[in-house]
Amino acid sequence: MNPHIAMNRRFLCQHLLACAAAPLAAIAPLPAFAQGTAGYPARPITLVVGYPAGGDSDVLARFLGEKLSARLGQPVVVDNRTGAAGTIAVNYVSKAPPDGYTLLVAPNTLAITPHVLQTSRTAQVDPATDLTPIIQLASQSLFVVVASDTGVKTMKELLASVKAGRIRSYASPGYGSPMHILAELVDKSAGVKITQVPYRGSMPAIADMVAGQVPMMYTSLGPVAPYIDSGKLTLLAVADAQRSPFLPQVPTLAEAGVPHAEIGAWQALLGPKGLPPALVALLNQHFNEIIRMPDVVARMKSISLQPEGGPPDRMKKLAEDDYLRYGRLVKEFGIRAE
Repeated sequence: MNPHIAMNRRFLCQHLLACAAAPLAAIAPLPAFAQGTAGYPARPITLVVGYPAGGDSDVLARFLGEKLSARLGQPVVVDNRTGAAGTIAVNYVSKAPPDGYTLLVAPNTLAITPHVLQTSRTAQVDPATDLTPIIQLASQSLFVVVASDTGVKTMKELLASVKAGRIRSYASPGYGSPMHILAELVDKSAGVKITQVPYRGSMPAIADMVAGQVPMMYTSLGPVAPYIDSGKLTLLAVADAQRSPFLPQVPTLAEAGVPHAEIGAWQALLGPKGLPPALVALLNQHFNEIIRMPDVVARMKSISLQPEGGPPDRMKKLAEDDYLRYGRLVKEFGIRAE
């Protein structure tokens, strides 16, 4: 087992109960279930995910859906509507009836792609105005990962390989993903240009990297952890201001000589525009309670997701802030879907 992962399992176990019991993101007291939700749900609820099975959003939707189903007494099914960096799923949910039966589990890619796809035929969705933010489910760090057969073990070695022409490309889960933005930040900071090879989500990208089709990628930790354990992939750096509590021995990009390239990701639950406030309050309360359950905290941490939570307004502000921030970055880097 690779020591990058193994040495930290003890750390996670020691802090698990403390994390489960601690307040998540300063959650304000939540109201009792509001009037106006009588009879809900009367049929199955669908959680729509814009990425293939096995990715962070998909895994998160499936085990949270199981918990929600147990609480509400109705099936909760996951519908993977992949493509266009998650935009197909976002557009589908934005047009669904605002009745609480069609919801979206999505990363902060949804705050980036409207800027990236503005010249495409895909309808644009502003996550803060065309969807109803319900709750931030989790936050997560992004890492620089290389195929171990490259022989690269540090960011310094990676950049030397790029400048020498030995590494020319990276796998990406799609245009406008946080990983794509991170790649642009790294290129700018390091004075290099690594060509993006876009995929329909992280899992196909990881499969090709493991198979030797592409040498590196920027990714969250969960989907690549088994390959790090097996020695097929190597972690080089984390794109946070501080080292990750999951992998405290992995340097930050700034520590590795690549400053001003800090970016993270989050996972959220959203509904169609016009979702009644009573349903928003009900779902927010359920999910705040679900992500504080000890077994859910353990499951989330096992795929390197930090539980968040909080009221709907907190999620709305996060979506608004990221929409503006990424709009500026997309314009600065001239990112467009091809």
